[in-house]
Amino acid sequence: MLKSARKQGKRDRLPKDAEGRMPLVEHLRELRNRLLKSVLAIAVVTIVCAYFFRPIIDFLLEPMLSSVGCVNGATHQRNGAPCAEMTANGLTGPFSIALKVGLSAGMVLSAPVWLYQLWAFAAPGLHKNEKRYTLSFVAVGAPLFLAGAVLAYKILPQTAEILLGFTPDHVKNLLPVDDYLDLVTRMVVVFGLAFELPLILVLLNFTGILSAKRLGSWWRGMVLGITIFAAFATPTGDPVTMLTLASPIVALYFLALGICLLNDRRRRRANPDADLDDDEASDLDLTPSRIGDADSAPAASVLPEQSDGGRRQINGYDDAT
Repeated sequence: MLKSARKQGKRDRLPKDAEGRMPLVEHLRELRNRLLKSVLAIAVVTIVCAYFFRPIIDFLLEPMLSSVGCVNGATHQRNGAPCAEMTANGLTGPFSIALKVGLSAGMVLSAPVWLYQLWAFAAPGLHKNEKRYTLSFVAVGAPLFLAGAVLAYKILPQTAEILLGFTPDHVKNLLPVDDYLDLVTRMVVVFGLAFELPLILVLLNFTGILSAKRLGSWWRGMVLGITIFAAFATPTGDPVTMLTLASPIVALYFLALGICLLNDRRRRRANPDADLDDDEASDLDLTPSRIGDADSAPAASVLPEQSDGGRRQINGYDDAT
């Protein structure tokens, strides 16, 4: 009974539209399925990484300990700069640290999966000849996210030195590992997603939502917005760290603009009216063409109802019309 009902439900489903059109409920169901797959991938990778959390946390703590770590209970390094001692608070502190390490690594390492789900949700709106860019989207998006994560990892020592520079004299810094991992997770996610900005712009251009001309007209606002974002995203807000984040994003923005220009040029060659709005008329070809002589008109141009009746026909039309 249940199997027959499922088969009947499958038969009652509407066939997929060739252009990806679907009702709002179907869009929401598709979004739910994509989100569930992304969360499941993150959860699986998180569990695996939590099992190997010791090598991972050693990797995460290495830049901090090598730059501002305290040795033998000292409050300052040999060069006189303040240092910090990493601590774990409470009985459940180490367990929560393992969970945070696994979650941070799971978000980064599962990036190809949830980036693919993001693209697969938007891909039905593309034409058939544009869906082939799916693997290219994932192949470019995952390294971009990892590049942002690596940049966050590289500037952590400099960020720590600047923040610990405000330590008063005769004060010892105790840095809980939980707080440090929260900072690392926030910076990795923010930097990684920030590096996805050019890919999102290219995606909007390929789907026809955003043209390269309009994107190019926003360049001043984009540069200013990226700079303001970098100022708030970096923990210290100092010019060096801010420019370290803003400069590659601005460069990637202009790279995305160049790709959009090439795509619009290709689209115009294939369809001269591709950039026109729905209420905008296309250019008319007003070039006059040569009209043949009346005596050379083919006999097939005569209408069937005019084949008889005795009326004199000129170029396929009788003398009444």
